[in-house]
Amino acid sequence: MSLLNVDPEKCNRDGICIEVCPAGIIEFKEKDACPTLIDGGELFCINCGHCVAVCPHGAMSHKIMKSVDCPPVKKELFLTPEQVEQFLRYRRSIRAYKDKTVEKALLTRLIDIAQYAPSGHNLQPVNWLVMYDSDNVQKLAGLVADWMRHLIKEESPLAAAMHLDRVVSAWEDGRDKICRSAPHLIVAHAHKEDRTAPAACTIALTYLELASVPLGLGACWAGYFNAAANFWPPLQKALKLPKDYIPFGAMMVGYPKFKYHRLPLRNDPRVTWK
Repeated sequence: MSLLNVDPEKCNRDGICIEVCPAGIIEFKEKDACPTLIDGGELFCINCGHCVAVCPHGAMSHKIMKSVDCPPVKKELFLTPEQVEQFLRYRRSIRAYKDKTVEKALLTRLIDIAQYAPSGHNLQPVNWLVMYDSDNVQKLAGLVADWMRHLIKEESPLAAAMHLDRVVSAWEDGRDKICRSAPHLIVAHAHKEDRTAPAACTIALTYLELASVPLGLGACWAGYFNAAANFWPPLQKALKLPKDYIPFGAMMVGYPKFKYHRLPLRNDPRVTWK
């Protein structure tokens, strides 16, 4: 099978696939012919699937994604602007969780949704590490506490700026302000030399956090954990990431202990028009 295949019976030669192709590798080579690849186009395709997704007639298929394998858009599921606004304003960073394990199938579905986040050149560099066992999450949080004690002992400016003494004190009193006693922790990691990885992991984790809400879950960025995971060798050793892979973000996940009933306010946006 060639990289692109067009069903001549379905194609109406409207050229939409040509206009949306990010790599600009589709063209009309002959009048009244179906769209086809430019010479050498295979070298520049980023496998984004735009050409397959945009064709209103289902005429275009890609070598790694046939038109029949891509689910059709369900217009009845489109959100109204009002629904989108409330959804985004309703989202909260969840720091209080039920003492309840989330089913692996549900976490898998959550990650499957997050995997559709955009990435530079469609490289999709994000890898996922799920710390599923809650006891293991607490052990890792203990290593983060050790990192904080080290910074405090060394009188690091970071320790004062982040008020790490209060976090450590709470930890020693049995109150987890590091991972918030979340039952699960999801880490997005990628090769340290991949320039697209920082943005891709951040966007993917944002997708994951947003997707958790309609799935009945709650999530919160694990900032202390990710900072320690980048600087504290004992924690890096415990994570056992592949060689030259580093974490670019982590998310606490679980069932929210409480529901929210109001949409809190925010500062007015600071906008410059030119």
